[in-house]
Amino acid sequence: MPQLTALDAQFLHFESATTAAHVAGVAILDPEGGTVTRDALADLLRDRMHLSPALTRRLKYPPFGLDHPYWVDDPGIDLDHHVFESRLPAPGDELRLAEHLSAIHERHLDRERPLWEMHLITGLSRGRVAVYTKVHHAAIDGVSGAETLAALLDLTPEPRTVEPVERAQADEPSLADMLTGALGRTATQGARTVRSLVRTAGELDAMPLVSSLPGSGLLSRTARWLGGDRRSHPELPALSAPRTMLNGPITGSRRLAFGSVPLKDVKRAAQAFGGSVNDVVMALCAGALRSWLEERGALPGRPLVAAVPVAVRTASAMEQAGNQLAMMAVPLATDVADPLERLAEVRKATGAAKRRLAMSSANWLAELCEVLPAPLAELATPAVSRAVSGAFPPINILISNVPGPQFPLYLCGGRVLSYFPVSVLTDLSGGVNITCFSYDGMLDFGLVACPSKVPDVWGLLGHLQSAMKELTRLEETTGDEFRHRVGIDLVSG
Repeated sequence: MPQLTALDAQFLHFESATTAAHVAGVAILDPEGGTVTRDALADLLRDRMHLSPALTRRLKYPPFGLDHPYWVDDPGIDLDHHVFESRLPAPGDELRLAEHLSAIHERHLDRERPLWEMHLITGLSRGRVAVYTKVHHAAIDGVSGAETLAALLDLTPEPRTVEPVERAQADEPSLADMLTGALGRTATQGARTVRSLVRTAGELDAMPLVSSLPGSGLLSRTARWLGGDRRSHPELPALSAPRTMLNGPITGSRRLAFGSVPLKDVKRAAQAFGGSVNDVVMALCAGALRSWLEERGALPGRPLVAAVPVAVRTASAMEQAGNQLAMMAVPLATDVADPLERLAEVRKATGAAKRRLAMSSANWLAELCEVLPAPLAELATPAVSRAVSGAFPPINILISNVPGPQFPLYLCGGRVLSYFPVSVLTDLSGGVNITCFSYDGMLDFGLVACPSKVPDVWGLLGHLQSAMKELTRLEETTGDEFRHRVGIDLVSG
């Protein structure tokens, strides 16, 4: 059976009394015409769980934590421990739903079972229901999470027939196998550490916090040159995250907020002002954070730095559990007041980061996870994260944009109206995470925050929606020289 990579295991190590490392999504459904009940969801899962490895495997740990855990098949999954139902009190609005889901999102998953849960929430206004699903980040990333979701959804109200697959259950690793593997990894740990450090050296100038140290750029260029890479790499902007009220050690409490903006408005802004949909998303987040911090007299003079996960999963690895992602760090231009200039700066920064990532010979995120042996990484991660977050925050926020289908989908015959992603908070990543998912003509935003850092997460969502309205007004009133991208160079001008 497959063993967790160092990157997968790192999401287990991040967990503590204040950090639960699962990712989730909230599907809002119109159940009319379908049968969206707990029993129906359980039947659907029984029929389709085999389509997603993340739903059918549990962890098996080597003795004494000497090595990373293994994924093993769990043929006796008891859905009573995974599928739940609850009902909102009247009036069943979004605020009550978010409050209800915040309490669920705070809770850790049971590591003795497959690392996922599904919750059916009834009692929403206008006859709607919600289905909240969470899966541990050690098991999925954004792309594999979308694949897991797709396995349960249908293109029509009539559920498709999924043929059962007879899979031979793989043998679990024995105690001797795990000890042998642990001893082998221990014997080669020194070589792997050196290799990872050497490969990471060429990426120092792309890493948050480290890139701001004197000499990091020269060291990176020298390491690349010694490694035989003579190419000219894009110059990256400064990646020194300012200390803000968003940063520092978090508590175990969570607050959620979710809302949508029309995807056509985002695309029109991208076309009118140049850039991609993702550039506009980053600029919207920058505008929202600037307004929210300015409202509290806490806007720093330097731009906030965001970490942006990037999927590097290949087509041949689509069915594999776990994480295959890299990380970009991007300054958000929160120090720029004008929204068009801010968008131009964000576009410039993200463009440089993307070009640099495409040229990178090493994934520094994965390489750093390989530096420490498994037992030491498990012990050190929570303590180091809390210490670093208070003194030298590497980033201020995590922002993710996951593309989704632009047509309606159905779950147990009920139409999915919206899908709001909800991600992870850690001490290192700051007190708020913004994730969005494009679906059926809308861009659905899910915000999760630690209330000790962001006491008003719905207020931050309001600023995000206001930033979209501001760009829309500018797009509607801008002359043809912008709309057709002639006459004015927004990036250099």
